Amino acid sequence: MIYVLILLAAASRLLPHPLNFAPIGALGLFAGAYLNRRAAWTLPLLALLASDAFIGFYNPMTMLFVYGGFAVSGLLGCRFLREQRRSPTRLALCSLASATAFFLLSNFGVWLGGMYGHTAEGLIRCYVMAVPFFRNTLLGDLFYTGALFGSYEGVRWWAARRRKTVRTAA
Repeated sequence: MIYVLILLAAASRLLPHPLNFAPIGALGLFAGAYLNRRAAWTLPLLALLASDAFIGFYNPMTMLFVYGGFAVSGLLGCRFLREQRRSPTRLALCSLASATAFFLLSNFGVWLGGMYGHTAEGLIRCYVMAVPFFRNTLLGDLFYTGALFGSYEGVRWWAARRRKTVRTAA
């Protein structure tokens, strides 16, 4: 079930969607919560790489920081969303932290890539110009985090209830 949800989330990046409203940050949180530490940061990167192969690659410096931003989401999931620590509040806070880390890292990569000039003013302008995209990143992380964790926990609850009904009937 975990791997099916991961494949669906990764594939959904290829569907038409608003800019930056994508499942990769949530995928990292989800993988971090349910899989081992290595898979937590590699799965979102592999999903991103696979979808970038279809969508197209871009400036290598920017890519490095974009991928780093998504790797952080997996590490956040490992650190803060393991079963004994998971709650709706933590999911929301980790989604916010994931979106913020992605915003900071990816836009720093854009600035290093030379799009805004290597000055303090260029760095500030880079972040200011990216603010409208942050909204969609945050909304996407919140939506897909809710969808992934909600779907998985809903199926687990349903399966446990079903097993209990089967045992009671036997």
